[in-house]
Order: sequence, then structure tokens, then C-alpha cells
Amino acid sequence: MILDHQKFDYGERRLIEKVTIKAPFRFAVDFPNDACFIYFEEGSTKVNAPYEQVAVNTGDSILLKCGTYFSDLMAHAPNKAYEIIVVHLPQHVLQEIYHYDLPPKVEAKPSPYIQKPDEKLLIREFIKSLHFYFDNPAVVSDELLALKLKELILLLMKTQNASSVQLLFQQLFTPQEIDIREVVNSHLFSDMSVEDLAYLCHMSESTFKRKFKKVFSDSPANYIKSKRLQRAKELLSLGHLSVSEIAFSTCFNDVAHFSRSFKAAYGCSPSEYKQKTL
Repeated sequence: MILDHQKFDYGERRLIEKVTIKAPFRFAVDFPNDACFIYFEEGSTKVNAPYEQVAVNTGDSILLKCGTYFSDLMAHAPNKAYEIIVVHLPQHVLQEIYHYDLPPKVEAKPSPYIQKPDEKLLIREFIKSLHFYFDNPAVVSDELLALKLKELILLLMKTQNASSVQLLFQQLFTPQEIDIREVVNSHLFSDMSVEDLAYLCHMSESTFKRKFKKVFSDSPANYIKSKRLQRAKELLSLGHLSVSEIAFSTCFNDVAHFSRSFKAAYGCSPSEYKQKTL
């Protein structure tokens, strides 16, 4: 449930917003042509991207390039809500305020969808300055918002993520191609539903299932279950984890269901297999 939502627009485009959310709540965003900076004023969660899952805590910030993301916000403390500050980096706004003079190009290389800036103190001071404007919205103008956007980008360029920020600018103007195989294999042990995976691939569930069948020659349920059982088999052979620990680590939330599935696949129970390999 959204308890409070304050926002500042640059012209007709949303630029900065503060959202207070009561958990449980799914925070899902789709940035087809933009990047985005998100600061977690209060609350901890995991943010899911097409190829990765990143843990964030109170005081952390993340920089997201064009793509689809979601995070399941769960109650993190009694009577406490999540407070999130979002700074959008829209393509046409960046072009306008920089007069097409964007940061210099760097050598192109693969980069993650999610970056976590390392300079927490610098970013915290920037967030403090935004609170003044949320408390005094009448003073906010397009000129001021453009300055705040430039200030954030300059701060990000002072962090160890500078090259990633430069790459992000370049990727704003490059269509993002999603590799369904990489998305699925990146989240085999993230306990995601088929609907979640389809969302990260920017597809409807029916389209995702059709493409999945074409790529993997199997259904999502069968393929994912098979890969999780293979991983469980590897962990059992190592011998240092219990059957229940392995079940949960491979996204089987019910140990009895895990044991039945393992026996159906390999002809013996997890305990029996573990005994044989030790």
C-alpha cells in the first residue's frame, strides 16, 4: 500500500519522487528508454533485474539502466514503512540539460543492470538536500530540477562506479536486447514464478512460455525443476549440508516435496544418495 507519494515533474516528465510504502508490496518498474537512481531511506529488500538479484539495505542506493525490475517489499520492522527516493534519468531530459554534450565515451563492455554506488556519505548529503525541497515544494522549478540532476550525476562520477555511469549514458541510447536463456539461468535459484521471469524478459506469460519452449525444448516448470534437482545432487555429494538445507537452497520450500521429486528423478531419496556418495 502506498501511504504517501510526493513528486516533481520536469515539464511533463516525472523526474524526482519520494514514496512511502507499507509492506507487503511489489515495487515493479519498467524503464524502456530511461535510467533510474533509487535511494532506500528506510527498509531492506532484494531488487531483481533480468540478469541479477541485488540486496539493498537502509541507506543504500542503486543505479538502474534501461530494463524491467521488481522487488517484493516485506515488513522489515514493526510499524515501519519503506521510504524510497527515486531520481529518473530520462533520455530526452538528459539531452536537453546537457545540450547533447554527454560524458565522454568509454570502451564498451558488458555491465550489470544494477550498480550500487559506493560513496554513501556523498549520496546521503545529496538526499538530505532533496528533503528540503519535499518540505518546500513551492520553491521547485525546472531550472532547479535540472541542477539537482546534474549534481547527482557529478556525484556518481566521483564514485568507483564512474566508468559504469559513463556506460549507462551510452546504453540509454541503445536498445536493450534480453536473452531469455540468460535471464532464466540467472534466476534458477531465486524462487521466481514463471510470471516473474516473463516480466523480467518484458514479455507476456504466454509469449514467454512459447519462446521458452523454442529455446529449451521443454516447459519452464520441467526445465527449472530439473536444474534445481541437478544442483541439489551436487550439494548432496559434498556432504556438508543437511537435506533440509539443500532443499531450501535449491528453492524447494517443502522438504517432503523435494524428497519425492529427487527420488522420481534419480531413483533414491536424497538421504540415500548422500549416504552412497560419502
